[in-house]
Amino acid sequence: MMMPETIKAVFFDMDGVLYDSMPNHEYTWKESFKTIGIDFPAEEAYMNEGRPGFSTIKYAFDKFLHRQATEEDIDKVYGEKTRLMKECPEAPILLGMKELLKYLNENGVKVFVVTGSKQPSLVDKLDAHFGVLKDNIVSGRDVKQGKPHPEPYLIALEKSGMKKDECMVVENAPLGVESAKAAGIYTIAVNTGKLNDQVLLDAGADKLFSNTQLLADELMKIEL
Repeated sequence: MMMPETIKAVFFDMDGVLYDSMPNHEYTWKESFKTIGIDFPAEEAYMNEGRPGFSTIKYAFDKFLHRQATEEDIDKVYGEKTRLMKECPEAPILLGMKELLKYLNENGVKVFVVTGSKQPSLVDKLDAHFGVLKDNIVSGRDVKQGKPHPEPYLIALEKSGMKKDECMVVENAPLGVESAKAAGIYTIAVNTGKLNDQVLLDAGADKLFSNTQLLADELMKIEL
């Protein structure tokens, strides 16, 4: 798919795109799964990024324990993950992203955040750091089916009021790329994690950058 000739809206994932938060998620998934006897590899945290938490837990039980997770299992693991996340250091903003979102906003491009997160502090944080208001956020609370289903990005499209060929997605995870491509949107991947580049390309990414600064530098060259 070719990059849109005219870009009127950009949809950003949050973890691993705006914030360097994936190390925290890797740690908390690994430690919370230990409580029920699962050795959750670091790569799995990146492969399953964007998936709703309960879905990741069901996936891990099926793959590593060869049984279905009960509601009690899900509550135990996710409760521990939530507790550990509160103890983690605040994730820093990734290089170039504050400048990129400022550039887009100043040039009349609508900016949205599409994330599987359900953090209650999400709105205040994204507004303070990037000027992204509540109405421009699609979170895990807004969808019935999370990534890799296209619903999150289809909701963002509807909110934007734009056509698919006027929009662009920036993702860092294979499930997020699959979600955006299933919604029919041009998708850039930025590899800020531990996966091989080919994993993101195989998921359908139209273009790939090795870090957010290179991504920001390239997009800020575009005349909007």
